[in-house]
Amino acid sequence: MPLRVTLRQLEYLIAVAECGSVALAAERCHVSSPSVSAAVAQVEEEFGLQLFIRRHAQGLSLTEGGRQFVEAAREVISAATRLSDTAAEVTGEVRGPLSIGCLLTFAQVMLPRLRRGFAARFPAVEFRQSESDQAALFDGLRGARLDAALSYDMEIPADLTFHPLLTLEPYALLPLDHPLAGGPSVSLAALAPHPMVLLDLPFSAGYFLSLFSDIGLRPHIAERTRDIGVMRAMVANGFGYSIANIRFGSDRAPDGSRMVHVPLDPPFRAMRMGLILPNGPQRRAVAAFLEHCRQTVTADLLPSLAAPKA
Repeated sequence: MPLRVTLRQLEYLIAVAECGSVALAAERCHVSSPSVSAAVAQVEEEFGLQLFIRRHAQGLSLTEGGRQFVEAAREVISAATRLSDTAAEVTGEVRGPLSIGCLLTFAQVMLPRLRRGFAARFPAVEFRQSESDQAALFDGLRGARLDAALSYDMEIPADLTFHPLLTLEPYALLPLDHPLAGGPSVSLAALAPHPMVLLDLPFSAGYFLSLFSDIGLRPHIAERTRDIGVMRAMVANGFGYSIANIRFGSDRAPDGSRMVHVPLDPPFRAMRMGLILPNGPQRRAVAAFLEHCRQTVTADLLPSLAAPKA
């Protein structure tokens, strides 16, 4: 009798197993929680297994049989991906699933446009995207949930490879009425005594703070946030200055308030934006995406990414 379980349902099942929560799995898969719950129930009913122990306060945990089943499900998904790759090799067509992660700080100004151009060139690729911090991107690549990730060259582990695309210098964001907002540039020594709104993401915060510590300074951190839109709005509303590498092509925060972007003097250690891949040979779709990024992610084609020059 044919099975009534789809590869997509198995993917939802694996996501629940890894997240320990239907809601988190739904967020990762970009679907509704009822869709994920229904998929898990369908798999359990089809195979007559209880895969999870459901605890209201602690979420879901796998049964012993569930752990074995999820490992087998991963093998099925891997085999299906290899089938798609084989078909692509035979036909010469770029096709199959492609899961791309992107750093939260610049996903909104880069990923949709990059994806649109790639989809126009390779319509047979099933493109999936997600946005995370640097640590989560590393986990996704190592766990094979992501095929590639767009981010900075921040502490790249030895089992991952960074392919540089664009170099971005840090600059200061200041409220319009800030005493340092009127000049053509600003030094970190002048900024350090003033309140700072720190973008407090894993690895990113360490980079921004190292700009000060490398020259023997310590900033006055007044506010912290993990959301770059909130950071920009707090700067524009006068809660302090901040440091960033992405300009966003606008001097307005998400709430419409204005700020100014001022280059640092002297220029400090830049960040390299690029594509992070697992070591080893890559599938045709991944290689095509890397080449598309190399052709597309340039200062000429994406001028809003570049920091202003003095």
